[in-house]
Amino acid sequence: MRTTRTEAGPARMPRQSGPDHRGRRPVDDPEAAPAGASLGLALLLVITGVAGLIAAWVITIDKFKLLEDPNFTPGCSLNPVVSCGNIMKSEQASVFGFPNPMLGLAAYAVVICVGMSLLGRARFPRWYWLTLNAGTLFGVGFCTWLQFQSLYRINSLCLWCSLAWVATIVMFWYVTSFNVRNGFLPAPPWLRSFFGEFTWVLPVLHVGIIGMFVLTRWWDFWTG
Repeated sequence: MRTTRTEAGPARMPRQSGPDHRGRRPVDDPEAAPAGASLGLALLLVITGVAGLIAAWVITIDKFKLLEDPNFTPGCSLNPVVSCGNIMKSEQASVFGFPNPMLGLAAYAVVICVGMSLLGRARFPRWYWLTLNAGTLFGVGFCTWLQFQSLYRINSLCLWCSLAWVATIVMFWYVTSFNVRNGFLPAPPWLRSFFGEFTWVLPVLHVGIIGMFVLTRWWDFWTG
């Protein structure tokens, strides 16, 4: 019988697909382009998006009612401090030339769509996650400006605005955590590890600091 001999070629090493020493995936890694989020992050985006959308919707409706009737009192105007009406009548409430909550109607709707897509196992490229991160960063920055204006310029607090602030802060930190842990944002190993274990600390600390400012700003009123 005639036998054939096959020559074995050099062993091919499997391509490494993990992150490099900087925590970033290689460009030619097929898993580097698409990225899906966990069920927890998807639900968090949906919940925070819905919370922000509800707040923006209620404020928008009350704003229209206030334009129709200057004597209208929003339901969340409870006392001299918690007074949504004072916030809505301020110049800061239309800083872009239209009521601020109208911006929230669009922004929070986008967040809900992203969360629902992730629940459907959608996977997004790196640029998509970074764009979402940039949008939430803008949201946190804008909320921080509004917080300062509310506490130290308008001298009133809006409960619906506060709900939108908390929702924006939570979604920002968790999207940032996702990007850091997946190497989309360069970060040292200790920071990736921290975000992997203690992401919840940052939004809790952030909201707690704001709560402290609110408490001390009207300390005499709260304790009187």
